[in-house]
Amino acid sequence: MSEELAGLTVGLIGAGNIAHLHVGAWKALGARILVHSLEGAETMAEQYGLEVAASLDDCLAEAEFVDVVTPSATHKEVTLAAIKAGRNVICEKPLTLTAADSHEVIAAAAAAGVRIYPAHVVRFFPAYVAAHSAIQAGRIGDVAVARFFRQASSPAGGWYGDVARSGGVIMDLMVHDLDQARWMCGDVTKVYAVQNPPTVDGISPLTVAAHVTLTHASGAISHCRATWAAAGSAFLSGYHIAGSTGVLKYTSAADTGYAEELQDGGAAADLLIPANTLGESPYLTQLRELAVALRGGPEPRVLAPDGAAAVYLAEAARASMETGRVIDMVTFDPTGAAA
Repeated sequence: MSEELAGLTVGLIGAGNIAHLHVGAWKALGARILVHSLEGAETMAEQYGLEVAASLDDCLAEAEFVDVVTPSATHKEVTLAAIKAGRNVICEKPLTLTAADSHEVIAAAAAAGVRIYPAHVVRFFPAYVAAHSAIQAGRIGDVAVARFFRQASSPAGGWYGDVARSGGVIMDLMVHDLDQARWMCGDVTKVYAVQNPPTVDGISPLTVAAHVTLTHASGAISHCRATWAAAGSAFLSGYHIAGSTGVLKYTSAADTGYAEELQDGGAAADLLIPANTLGESPYLTQLRELAVALRGGPEPRVLAPDGAAAVYLAEAARASMETGRVIDMVTFDPTGAAA
């Protein structure tokens, strides 16, 4: 552990799938981990050599800050409890399931002098960092069209299938790329979305694909595709970003890493990042940056308003699917508390 994180005690709230990835990162950082969960805390503690907090209050009392990795529908409740206890929060995406709830937790944190950082880990994947850096440096000129895709083996048989609890494939999976589209291309003015098959009576199909088209204030157009595929399907992700003077592209399927194609023929070897030689886990990079920030270090690359904006875009996409209309983000405010 670096001196910046010496003596760190983290309260891990939740013991599901994503918690295992976070535990590995916290252990690599040398943190003492207190885990609290309604289910699975003892098993996780035994597996990794953690300590169990018998109650949420006990965890909040002893931890320096908390890492919320509970099911999405509980993020608001757990985060507000941490804020009430005066604890800073790292919260796994999505920050909440609605723009109104995101607005509420951010306002509560501000009033309490507490910080919340959403865990949007794709901002820490080298291929996406490289693309963002290239765009910021003007290497491909003005972004015109961007395409992002993400596929995962369907989890929809459990609580994920209940859209009221997971937000569906857009809020749960595509939210990564909605955040990426905004990070790469800027603020969004219009949203249009379709899903096949459709959600029926609040239950997501086991296999489903959603497509969302975003119009950005810059004039760029981005398209996001998210798929919950058949059980056992490989995880896939990638992007193709075309600018006025070049193209950025990456796909996890090819396992060839990030590449640039520039109109001037310039070499881009300095930005080539092979996908199979990551220096460290992006989860480790993410949690180190967020933890250092919570201890007074530099501001991290993702802030609470970014998490809220991704939720807001996902909510707009859902409204578009329900109405069949393009959603104007300037006037879209279903709750009266737009993020």
